[in-house]
Amino acid sequence: MTELAKLYGESLYDLAAEEALEVRILEELDGAAACIKAEPDYLRLLSTPSVPKEERCGLLDEAFGGGVHPYVVNFLKLLCREGALRELPGCASAYRKRYNKAHGILEVTAVSAVALPAEKQAKLREKLAAMTGKTIDLTVKVDPSVLGGLRLDLDGTRLDGTVRRRLDAIRTDIGSAVL
Repeated sequence: MTELAKLYGESLYDLAAEEALEVRILEELDGAAACIKAEPDYLRLLSTPSVPKEERCGLLDEAFGGGVHPYVVNFLKLLCREGALRELPGCASAYRKRYNKAHGILEVTAVSAVALPAEKQAKLREKLAAMTGKTIDLTVKVDPSVLGGLRLDLDGTRLDGTVRRRLDAIRTDIGSAVL
């Protein structure tokens, strides 16, 4: 995420928090980012300097005007006018980070070789919540290459208890052993 995206996303969060619109703006911002990501040609059109800025902003009004809060539409138009619409995913990410921090939410990604049953996900969520004192937003991914165990990515930290990591550690130890 760039500094510009961080600045814009956090500023939008501050505005939304003042108006008690944090959740709505978060959902609509994520939706707008997903729509624009799904249509790369639309993003290219909105970033084309030969199309006047007011015309590009009009296209954003047509696409999002009636369906999302005016703050989101105006934010998209601001990014378009500044030639920074490609920063939208980073802005949405910065907004979400501020939202999570303000609401005591910790995003955790759990990676395992097989799908985790719902009861194990619930236990993991409970244990992490007890350890951190935060509400856990858990995303579970399956990656057969980990072979077994569990890898957790949370708040910039990786806790790796996978079989793959252990095998790699043994391989390193054996490779560095003096015979």
